[in-house]
Amino acid sequence: MIDFDDYRQIERLIYRYPYYLDDGRFTEMGELFADADVYVGPDLIAHHDAAAVAELWARYVRIHPNGTPRTHHIATNLLIEDDGPDRAKAYSYILVVQHAEGFPLQPVTAGDYLDRFAKTGGSWRFTERKVGNELFGDMSHHLLEPMNTSDPGLRPQRWERA
Repeated sequence: MIDFDDYRQIERLIYRYPYYLDDGRFTEMGELFADADVYVGPDLIAHHDAAAVAELWARYVRIHPNGTPRTHHIATNLLIEDDGPDRAKAYSYILVVQHAEGFPLQPVTAGDYLDRFAKTGGSWRFTERKVGNELFGDMSHHLLEPMNTSDPGLRPQRWERA
C-alpha cells in the first residue's frame, strides 16, 4: 500500500516531466524514463532508454530563441493508485498551452498519461508511460514534424481499457 510519502514522490515524478520539458531540458526529462517503456499512442518508442526519449523529443519539439518550447504542460486530474507491493499506477490529464512570437497564447493539445511506477531502494521510478493525445489545436509552433491529428475516434485513455 502506498503511503503519503510514496504518493508525494510519485506526484513529484509526474510533475518533473513538464518542468523539464517546458524548460527544454530533454536529457533530464529522458532520465525520468530510464527504467521505463514509453509509448506514444500504441507505439513503443523507448524501452528503458533515457537517451532515446530525449532524442525523440529533441527531434520533434520546436525550440524557440529563448531555449524553450514556449509551452506549459499542465498536468491535472491526477489519480495515483496502489498496484501491488512497491508498485503504483497513475492517470492524469495533460493540457499544453503555447505562446510564441506571432502565435497568441492558446491550447495546442490535450490528452492524458497512463503511468506505472516501481519502488526500488526507497525511491520511486517510472516503469511505463503511455502518452495519449486526442484533442488538437494548432501545433505548427510546437512540433518540427507534423503529427497525425485526423482520427476523430480517439478517446481518453483509461487503465480499464489499456
